[in-house]
Amino acid sequence: MMILMTPPFEHKSKPLLSRRKFIARVFRYALFSLLLIGISLGIGVVGYHITNDLGWLDSLLNASMILTGMGPVDPIKNDSAKWFASFYSVFSGVAFLSTVAVFLSPLVHR
Repeated sequence: MMILMTPPFEHKSKPLLSRRKFIARVFRYALFSLLLIGISLGIGVVGYHITNDLGWLDSLLNASMILTGMGPVDPIKNDSAKWFASFYSVFSGVAFLSTVAVFLSPLVHR
């Protein structure tokens, strides 16, 4: 069974969307970007809380700092936390840049 998908943006030969539809598209992509950031942040918060035995607020701080590329705040206490921090750092780099691309795509397309 073949599923046909419509492209997310209009072709360059088509007329531009109206201002109202364009703003709705930007808003939709911004919400999706926030969802991606929220999920990525949630993974980090839970991971730091479980593996590094940090409180929720400290876990949020560390996950936020890693997700934005700044680096961890608290020392990493054990090997499982080091493994998690390593994988979360790689994931965060890809997730953050991909989210920025999703957020900017309607603007760049326009």
